[in-house]
Amino acid sequence: MNAKPPINVLCIWQPSELLKQYLCNGLRDYPQVNFLIPEDTSNETFLRLVKEHDPEIIMGWRPTKELLEAAKNLKLFINPGAGIQHLIPLFRELSKERVITLVNGHGNSYFTAQHAVALLLALSNKIISHHNWMVQGLWRRGDAHATSIPVRDRKIGLLGYGAVNQKVHKLMSGFDVEFSILRREWSKQEETLPTSANKYTIDELHQFLKEVDILIVAVPLTEKTEGLIGKDELKLLGKDGLLVNMGRGSVIDEESLFTTLAEKTIAGAAIDVWYNYQPEPNSKGLKYPSSYPFHTLENVVLSPHRGASPMNDLRRWDEQIEIISQFARGENQYLNTVNISEGY
Repeated sequence: MNAKPPINVLCIWQPSELLKQYLCNGLRDYPQVNFLIPEDTSNETFLRLVKEHDPEIIMGWRPTKELLEAAKNLKLFINPGAGIQHLIPLFRELSKERVITLVNGHGNSYFTAQHAVALLLALSNKIISHHNWMVQGLWRRGDAHATSIPVRDRKIGLLGYGAVNQKVHKLMSGFDVEFSILRREWSKQEETLPTSANKYTIDELHQFLKEVDILIVAVPLTEKTEGLIGKDELKLLGKDGLLVNMGRGSVIDEESLFTTLAEKTIAGAAIDVWYNYQPEPNSKGLKYPSSYPFHTLENVVLSPHRGASPMNDLRRWDEQIEIISQFARGENQYLNTVNISEGY
């Protein structure tokens, strides 16, 4: 029986030995899959490997245009993370001349959902304030200083219903709450919802926001979602409103969010995604990922975009194993295929 031709997969980072073994073991039924592991992460090394091995699949986060153009046999690009907004302009340009399928990964969605719930409860229960007071030796300051906000009987709004908010819904389903969900296309909803929920579409955004008082944002950044939530939208949550943003910072207008919190138009926010990921140090050498001093507010919980932690969990790579398996089987429909025109 003739051996199947090799399928070369170029990794544009250096996987650990443990991860390499995990990937190879997951693909043991497809011995024709050959991982190209670079000795360093320079673009020159990637280009040399492309020239020598002509890969059909490239896996990694930030390819250069030069690399993708050099990979003449490239059919599939796997971005292991969920965020692909940085890749959309490049792949739109390439799609004018070639067909390269772009897929992304949701292997961190459980961790991100867990982090969303943790942030919500830290915010509602004022955990950070009481922790800081105890560190200062201030014992049991109590409700006179920071009263917990009961989650019971609240109305939770899930803005976006992809892998993250679907898991948030499951994790929060044991609470005595009411759910409302806004998603772009309900026709894509295949699984039964873990609880009953009020369903909304994007053209019903204001009606949705009026209905809820806890908003958990988990939508990608696209042309349609950038600045989706501004001051008027935040105000609709009401003075007791709570916000958790796990999507992308720019989905919520930066100035509007700061002003709304500073004026206490809503009760508080927990923020894991930001506006400037390369902040310059201030005069004291401190770095803040926003043009506004969110760190001075008392009604916030701040998190440095770490919802995907732990990064060393190997099961997060199961999706990539399945996508490569689909390619090896000759299938042309993959998990998490990105619609280039829509930007996600």
